Amino acid sequence: MKAIINAKIVTSKEILSGYTIIFNKKIISINRDLPSYTDIEIIDAKGTYLSAGFIDIHIHGSNGADIMDATADSLEIISKSLIKTGVTSFLATTMTMSKDKIIDALVNIKKHKDSVTGAKILGVHLEGPFINPTKAGAQNPKYILKPNIKFIENYLDIIRLITVAPEIERAREFIEYIKKNYPHILLSIGHSSANYQQTKESFRWGVSHATHLFNAINPLHHREPNIIGAVLEDDNISCDIIADNIHIHPSLFKILFKLKDDKLILITDAMRAGCLYDGEYSLGGRKVFVKNREARLEDGTLAGSVLKLNSALKNFKDYSNISIPKLISMVTSIPAKRLNLELGELKKGYPADIVLFDSDFNIIRTFINGSSFRVREK
Repeated sequence: MKAIINAKIVTSKEILSGYTIIFNKKIISINRDLPSYTDIEIIDAKGTYLSAGFIDIHIHGSNGADIMDATADSLEIISKSLIKTGVTSFLATTMTMSKDKIIDALVNIKKHKDSVTGAKILGVHLEGPFINPTKAGAQNPKYILKPNIKFIENYLDIIRLITVAPEIERAREFIEYIKKNYPHILLSIGHSSANYQQTKESFRWGVSHATHLFNAINPLHHREPNIIGAVLEDDNISCDIIADNIHIHPSLFKILFKLKDDKLILITDAMRAGCLYDGEYSLGGRKVFVKNREARLEDGTLAGSVLKLNSALKNFKDYSNISIPKLISMVTSIPAKRLNLELGELKKGYPADIVLFDSDFNIIRTFINGSSFRVREK
């Protein structure tokens, strides 16, 4: 059993001072009393922040490994790497490659997702192959498919999020089928050229989220608001953004928060160069060149990111100046609620996924199911 004292405890509504959090694998209590247990490890947070562990719902890789490698070792490398970014759970995100490679990745995740020893794998984010070829971005249009239930039917139990372009052939039937039969799966519009009306129709079919808003979709225009306008005006639709100050201009952060508030999620969309250095890497079988924190294909197309989730928090804070509780919710309680999971909050009985960080969002210590991983000394 462990107890953390002298922390600024960040909940979804406020910051608590003078409280102690007691936990083993799950959270036992949060109160003002010092622990009376005799067999307990006392951890002094020394005035740093404490929150629920971060959740990344869109990440392809990190530290040289990629989900599409389809190996147990790659999943473990990614899982362990994310600890130092404060991430305690994530969606293993696939991408558009050959049918065999996608199935290999899904088989691997299903087999090994519960064996990783770092950040937990919550399931799969299927980003592609059911997207629009005109908005493929860094994904290889050669392998794009029409939406097909049969192709993924053996893996629907582990899939938690699907990015789909609703304007392509068979998309409506696919979306309505998933919505009716697999309510645990969040349906997201992305890599799409849908117009405003098509986007609104997709909301009626079952789409309720938008993948990396502003990227791999048509831009907002005052006579054609497209996907962006439809998402921003609808209070029931959530969205996520890559807050690396590259994919979208940081001046939009404050505007987005005002419009979406508790429907806004921060993601990384990181590829295998995450947590590494400039150089040549690969994504979906294509060469990617990383320089000055930008990951691009040979033709200059942005190819995911090398963003860390704690860095996304700092970037968003720097350009929006929103409260710490609201900010932390974007990587904890909001994604957890969107995935219908009992995670992302400091509540009695919830998993003891906890992170300690300083005022610049540098990670000091991460706990996953109560197990401690020290990142750096305060």
